[in-house]
Amino acid sequence: MKTRTTTYIALMVALLIVLGFIPGIPLGFIPVPIVLQNLGVMLAGALLGSRKGFLAVAIFLLLVAIGAPFLPGGRSGLVTLFGPTAGYLLTYPFAAFFIGLGLEKVKTTKLWVQFLIIWIFDVLLIDICGSIVLSFQTSLPLTKSLFSNLIFIPGDTLKASICLIIYRKFADRLTHLYN
Repeated sequence: MKTRTTTYIALMVALLIVLGFIPGIPLGFIPVPIVLQNLGVMLAGALLGSRKGFLAVAIFLLLVAIGAPFLPGGRSGLVTLFGPTAGYLLTYPFAAFFIGLGLEKVKTTKLWVQFLIIWIFDVLLIDICGSIVLSFQTSLPLTKSLFSNLIFIPGDTLKASICLIIYRKFADRLTHLYN
C-alpha cells in the first residue's frame, strides 16, 4: 500500500474519531442515539472506495474495541460491540464497502443514482441491520424496532446529501484510490 493511500485511510479514521466527539442525541424510546459518525462511514466508502473504505472503518472499530473512547459519549470497548448499538456499529464497515463498490461499478454522473447508492447502502443497510440486532438485544418486537428506526431516516438522508456533495467535489481527485 502506498504512503498516500495509507494517509487517506488514516485521515478517514481521524474523521470518524472527530465525529465521535460530537455528542449523540438520545431519543429515550430506544437506546440508540442520533450520531454523525455514519456520515464518516458514507464518506469512507464514497471517497476511498470499497476496500479502503472498509479498511478505514474496520480500523476505527478495532480502536473502539480495544478501548479507545471514540464513540459519542466516550463509549468504547467490546461491550459496545455487543450491546444494543452492535448491529449499527458492526454494519458500518460493510456499508462503506458497498457504497464504494456501488460507486465503483455504477459509473454514472447522474446525481440521483449516486445518491441512491449512498442512501441504500448506508441508511437502509445500517438501519435494518441495527434494528434486527436491537430487537434481539432489547426483546423489542422486530416490527417495533424497525418502526422506531424511522426517526433516523430524515437526518440520515440529510447526511447522505452532504456526503454526495463532498463526493462530487472530490471524486475526480481520488479515483486512483479505487484501484
